Amino acid sequence: MDWRSLDEQYIISTYKRLPIAIAKGEGNYLYDTTGKSYLDLFTGLAVNVLGHSHPKIVEALKEQGTQFLHISNIFLNQPAIKLAKRLVDATIPGKVFFSNSGAEATEAAIKLIHKWSKTDGAGRDGIVVLRNSFHGRTLGAVRLTRQAHVYQDFPQPSFPVYELEVEDMDGLRAICKNEKPAAVLMEPVLGSGGVIPLSEDFLRDVAAVCQEEGMLLAMDEIQTGMGRTGKLFAYQHAGITPDLILFAKGVGGGLPLGGVIAGPRLMNQFKPGDHGTTFAPSPLSAALGNAVMDEWTDPAFASHVEEVIEYLWSSLVSLQERLPEQLQALRGKGMMVGIPLSVSPEEASRLQQNLLEDGILVDITQKTIVRLLPPLTLTKEDVDFFLGVFTRHLNAISAKEA
Repeated sequence: MDWRSLDEQYIISTYKRLPIAIAKGEGNYLYDTTGKSYLDLFTGLAVNVLGHSHPKIVEALKEQGTQFLHISNIFLNQPAIKLAKRLVDATIPGKVFFSNSGAEATEAAIKLIHKWSKTDGAGRDGIVVLRNSFHGRTLGAVRLTRQAHVYQDFPQPSFPVYELEVEDMDGLRAICKNEKPAAVLMEPVLGSGGVIPLSEDFLRDVAAVCQEEGMLLAMDEIQTGMGRTGKLFAYQHAGITPDLILFAKGVGGGLPLGGVIAGPRLMNQFKPGDHGTTFAPSPLSAALGNAVMDEWTDPAFASHVEEVIEYLWSSLVSLQERLPEQLQALRGKGMMVGIPLSVSPEEASRLQQNLLEDGILVDITQKTIVRLLPPLTLTKEDVDFFLGVFTRHLNAISAKEA
């Protein structure tokens, strides 16, 4: 069956597809309809943190699937309550609002910040965001996303948004002097914006300014959360305490789930009727979320993640030392890597296609940056496989340019 033609005929084209149809996933690999295997360093854009068909995920699917799949928010949802408690216990004192996606988490955050600004914000209004940040594609989220090709000329809500350069503390102080923003919202590592990690000093300085000014601090951990950077959430590397944490992607173990963890200043802002959703939290997604937390809190698994992160980065640094002209920079944190290439967008796309043909799936962001979002179950053997193939193609590019 010609899946590509059927896709083009029946599905609205909002993504540029890679030319493979996936038949199954197992461990850290995906398999197409011809049986060819691919090392998955894409993980559904940071979703499949435990790889594919992980035993704990499959067990949770079977167990919850035989009980109930949907009950609505009119009833007590035991898997969701359990997951919410675990998320709060692992982060900040507060409460959780569950959504279906990261964009919906951003929408909930906008409404929470707005309500706080009206009740306790002493006249503050609007949100400070970073240039090139990405917070989603729904209209409220697009207002906060600072990438022109994303927000384009779609209608925008009218709340104030203040754009700040990464690491620009003087710029933040100037905004606070001239305006009265209610909150700062940041990704600890800008993912779609080029895999740009914020320094721990910058995070701590922003947190200090928020405290001094009486503003809220919100961390968008939608891509960086659930262990991707070596801690459950990336802000924890800096030792700060945000008022709001946005999460999604990896939390549902492969199923749609997102939400916010709201600290003491925000956790009671929503009252019945202020916000809601039909499907979230899905009992099935929440059950898988608990399976993810079970694995993440296993000391043996945490030790594995730490060991492979160290091996991945030491191997990348070693490769950069051997090929300094091709690899002029490495960016990221933990299992979130950005490799800027000194090539044209067309050459970067060809590299992605060549890696695909050799059985490796990677993402390209900002046109020329190889983005690696491997599963936390990645092995040293997987790292060696990727680097061997990657090195060969980098050398081929260099030979072509010589």
